[in-house]
Parts: sequence; C-alpha cells; structure tokens
Amino acid sequence: MKFCKAITLLSAIAGASAFAPVYNNVNNARIDTSLDAKKVSFKEDSRKALVRGINQVANAVKVTLGPKGRNVVLERNYGAPEIVNDGVTIAREISLRDPEENVGARLIQEVASKSDSKAGDGTTTSTIMTQAIVNGGIRAVTAGTNPVALNQGIRKAARIIAEEVAAIAKPVRGIEDLKAVATIASGSVEMGRIIAQAFEKVGENGSTVIEESQTLFDEIEFTEGLTIDRGFVSPYLVKDQERQIAEMVAPRVLVTDAKIDNVNEIVPILEQLVKSKEPIFIVAEDVSGEALSALVVNKMRGVLDVVAIKAPGFGMRRKEYLQDIAIATGATYVAEEVGITLDSVTLDMLGTAERIVVSKESTTIVTDGKQEEAIAARISQIRREAEAADTDFDKEKATERIAALGGGIARIKVGAATETELKDKKLRYEDALNSVDSARELGIVPGGGATLAVMQITMHEKVMAAMKDDDERIGAGILMKALSAPCMQVATNAGIEGAVVLAKVQAISEEKGFGYGWDAGKMEYCNLFERGVIDPAKVTINAVENSASVAGLVLTTECLVTEIPVYLSEAQKQAQFDAEGMGAGMGMQGM
Repeated sequence: MKFCKAITLLSAIAGASAFAPVYNNVNNARIDTSLDAKKVSFKEDSRKALVRGINQVANAVKVTLGPKGRNVVLERNYGAPEIVNDGVTIAREISLRDPEENVGARLIQEVASKSDSKAGDGTTTSTIMTQAIVNGGIRAVTAGTNPVALNQGIRKAARIIAEEVAAIAKPVRGIEDLKAVATIASGSVEMGRIIAQAFEKVGENGSTVIEESQTLFDEIEFTEGLTIDRGFVSPYLVKDQERQIAEMVAPRVLVTDAKIDNVNEIVPILEQLVKSKEPIFIVAEDVSGEALSALVVNKMRGVLDVVAIKAPGFGMRRKEYLQDIAIATGATYVAEEVGITLDSVTLDMLGTAERIVVSKESTTIVTDGKQEEAIAARISQIRREAEAADTDFDKEKATERIAALGGGIARIKVGAATETELKDKKLRYEDALNSVDSARELGIVPGGGATLAVMQITMHEKVMAAMKDDDERIGAGILMKALSAPCMQVATNAGIEGAVVLAKVQAISEEKGFGYGWDAGKMEYCNLFERGVIDPAKVTINAVENSASVAGLVLTTECLVTEIPVYLSEAQKQAQFDAEGMGAGMGMQGM
C-alpha cells in the first residue's frame, strides 16, 4: 500500500464549490439562497429561557451527588446505552430542542467543563451552585435590583469565600489522606485503595494512567516511563473521541528539532512504516501545512497510525528535552547540527516504546526497558549539570528532567463484566486521580458540602462588610445562600430532608469546631477529617469561582439572539444528503 499525499484530497475539497445549488425537497427543486433568520428575545423573556435550560441540565446532574447519588442513563446512537455518575459527562450529553433553552444548557456545561479542566472533579457541585445562584438572582433582578451591582456582589463574595477555603485547608499528611480523597471522589473503597497504592509506589515524580483490562477485576502495574507536557498537534489524530486521547501500542519514535511542513521530507520513512504496519510517534519543533494534512488524511483512512506532538521547552532547553526523549526511546536525534536530515531517516534510526498515550495537553511514554543503561547515564550527566548550574532556575529544570526520565508510571487496568460498567468505572477512576492531584496541590477540607455550609454562617458578616451598597449586598446574600445547596443535595439524594441536615451540620460545627459534619455514607454526624470524608480544597474553590462567574453573566443578560431551527422530514434530509453528495461528485469530475 502506497502512502497517499493530502494534496489530492485537498484539491477534491476545493473542487466542490461552496456556491453549489442547494436542494431541500424531495423533487430536488432549485431554491433561492438567503441568510438564516435569527430570533431576538429581550429582558425577562431572555433570562427566563436561559434559566429553564440551566434548570434542566442541573436537575439531571444533581441526582449523582454524594455517596447515595443515583446514576443517569445516556442513550447512544451506536452501541449500548451508557450508565454514568459523572457530572460533566452527563452535562455534555444534554442538547435541548428549544434554541433559547439550549443556550442556557450550554452555559452550565461550560461551568462543568471549566471545573473539570481546572480541578478534574467538583463538576456536580459547580452545577448545583450555578443553579442556586441563577434562580436566586433572577428573583432579585425581577424585583428591581441592579443586575450589574448584583453580579459584582456575587463575584466579590465568591473571591472572599475562595480565599478563606484556601486559608483553612489542611495539607495532605500522607497516603491515608490521598486514599480518603480518592475513595470519596470515586465512590468506591477499592478504587481509593488502588489509587493510593499507585501514588505510594511512583511518588510525586511518577504518573498514573488508566487502561482497560480483559479481566473482571481491577489490577495495577508499575512501569518506568516519561511524561511530557505537550499534547497532539491535531484533534484529528485522536482515536478515542470520548476521552480525547490517542493511545499507541509498540510504536516507533521519530525525534527531530526540525519543522515538518513539507510532506516529501517524510514520505520515504512513512512508506517504510506502511509496509511494516507499525505505528509512528513524531516529536518535532512543529508539524504543519501539507505534512500535517497528509498525516491526518492517512490516519483517517486507516493507512497509517500516526500521532505527532510539538517538542517541549524552548531554546536550548528544547534540544535537551528532545535528546532526553531520544535516549529514553533509543531513537537517533535527527538534527542538521549532527548531520542528519529528515529525508535520510531510516527505520533503524527510529526509537521504540511499549506504549504511548497522548492527550490534549500531555503525553506519557512508557518505555520498553531496553535503554535502562543509557537512561541511567543520562540522569548522571544531568545531575552533574545541576551541580554546576549557576541559577536556581537551571537547577530546578534539571531536577524536573531527572524526574521525567527516572519517574515510574502506575498503570491501573480497569476490568468489568460489561462495556457499560467499564466506561463508568474509567470515568470514576479519572475523577479520583484528578482529585488526588488537586488535594496534593492545595490541601484538603471537610467533605459532604460541610465546608461551604459552615462558611454560610461564619463568613456572613465579613462578606457583607466588604460590599459597598445594598445591591451588592443582595448579590453577596444570594451567593451565601447558594453555599448550602451542595450539602442539602447530598442529604436529599440520601433520602433525608436537606434543610434538617444543613441546620444540624451548622449547629454541630459551632458546638464542636470546624471539621464536623454529616457522613452520608454511614448516615452519621462525626468528625469528617477522622472519618476520611474530605474534599480537595482546589475542587471546592473552583466550584465557587466558576459558578459565580457564569451565574453572574446570566443575570446581566438583557438580550438573547438564537437561530430559528428548520425541521426537515426524513425524506427531505435524504434529498439534501443526495444533493450534497452529487455536488461533491461533480466537483471531483471537474478536476
């Protein structure tokens, strides 16, 4: 099979004119083109539509909160339905028929996504708080409160609360705290134990990845590996669209400091790989233009399994990182300064790895153990460089390189009886891993919504004193009231009246001190630190900040512009599809 260039495909696309006639009925009648009309809503109508959309997503997500939270079933066009307990996954799946309500749904999805990307967990808490702030704020705006001042009050209060959470957070004391965080985030004692075991083994310098197992049980393996803070150059190189990662088994590795933009430079080596049917992982200064188009086309056609990333670091440090990767994988460092050009690369110059996992922002290379001596020699060399370094910054970077080369990788192999259960468990593991990272970064606070519930009382006077007028105080009051929403929802999901649990949590905290609250798993009031019911402070902070940000913007909305949907029958959809296919075909013939 010959390696095909992207030029042919690009020419075909260019041949299909954007001004080809459009057909929208069964008889393929030609129609006049016109700009799509928009619907414009103002004031109360616009805000109410947004709130309806927000409530529909929040109501679907909030049933998953806490140890007694329920699951949500997601329909799939292909394959079995998915049963999940992950807030951001549920939120992303919801698309509403009404365009105005759908805008509200998209806004709350943004809250969940932001919490997920910043802290990796706390998406359900963020969603619940957004709903509480928006619903409280809408009533205030309707009553005549200035929305801009209201928004400022909400944001000021959120900032004060976030600073206080960071101040009272306790640092992680050891592996037991990490185990408790992972157990709460995953909802499983066994998952918490496995994650704690992984972190204990690889230490702070290592990485932990989630993989699928062919067995019914969860297992853990430890491998030496290398982590890079660079992701794929194009999302079209991703295999797993749901998790947005590209995973390669036993790939060949090309390491170069050159910019790859001319496809002819890499065609010789790629054609050899097509014949050997081996995947290739490319690390270069950049991959763009014609070369990137060719890689994408051949990846999508199944001709060649390829993933490319940009080289980490900058300047001289970039070359050092590239040499580290080349040594770890056994690849030849391709650079003009050493007399090797891209078009002269042969198969024996490519490195090897056991597995490479590439996400949007990071890459993990699991080495195959063939280069242990070379890696040890490289680490010794970097240590000598660190000792001779003139600045603390150079020493710090050298230490990071040593950790990257010498750090281990824990591979958690997730097993399940069905595909549906497997997907759910993988999402839980990913949440738990992100929570553990967040806990190590900013510390831990009492869980179960107790931290925010207690702050509703203890921080009230301080927050109100920071506001400059009555409208801002109303906004701050709305946020303070929303702080109790997560605690009440945890209780509601456990079958207990939320207001009763909230009052008891606030009372017991005043009586016995900060750290006491309600353990929904065992239905007891206790010291949450001792019981292991804890949350990462970063997750709580992000929940407050993100919910206040989006909710405040919704409240200041005065106009909403949306598309007017056009609903087609199945026959019309088929006719339109046929017409588009015919137009593309005519464009191909005109080449």
